[in-house]
Amino acid sequence: MEALQECDSVILAGGRARRMGGADKPGLEAGGATLLERVAAAAPGRVVVVGPPRERPHAVYVREDPPGSGPVPALRAGAAEVRAPWTAVLAGDMPFLRAEHVTALRAAAEGRHGAVMVDAEGREQWLLGVWRTDRLRAGLEAYPGASLRGLFAPSGSGCIRPFDYARVRTPEGAELAAFDCDTPEELARARELLRDGTD
Repeated sequence: MEALQECDSVILAGGRARRMGGADKPGLEAGGATLLERVAAAAPGRVVVVGPPRERPHAVYVREDPPGSGPVPALRAGAAEVRAPWTAVLAGDMPFLRAEHVTALRAAAEGRHGAVMVDAEGREQWLLGVWRTDRLRAGLEAYPGASLRGLFAPSGSGCIRPFDYARVRTPEGAELAAFDCDTPEELARARELLRDGTD
């Protein structure tokens, strides 16, 4: 089997975390590491973090302009730093993400514009996907909106061409791959599961 082309990573880690009381969500710890460190450990290639600079993890740090202006401007800033033909787009708050989950997405994306993980309810997790870098940049350049769903899967007859992507269900036994920590309750659950060795 031919080797897959290289993939870099863009981790979005600069949101306002309103449901977390405005806390520095990617910097919160779970299982002995910050949420951002855990995601970065699973991220392939050159890691670009869109968010405030930190000592850890080692990465290229950039900010959207203005900071806090949303996921689409953040993704534009991050994608500009990618060098590989493929880009993994990841949230900075997924403590159970593993490298093999991203690899599965990269394999599923072959021959298409990309691939995105879907949860048990069949909802696309737009911050857990792998995309062809040139197509991602072209889409971002043409897109005037603010939502990732509108970027990747626009509805109606607008000028944005939809991405051709594979929908990948979380693997059996890895249902927590797309679990993110948006609330104090979700963070507490992640910490409890990691204490129990569920990782």
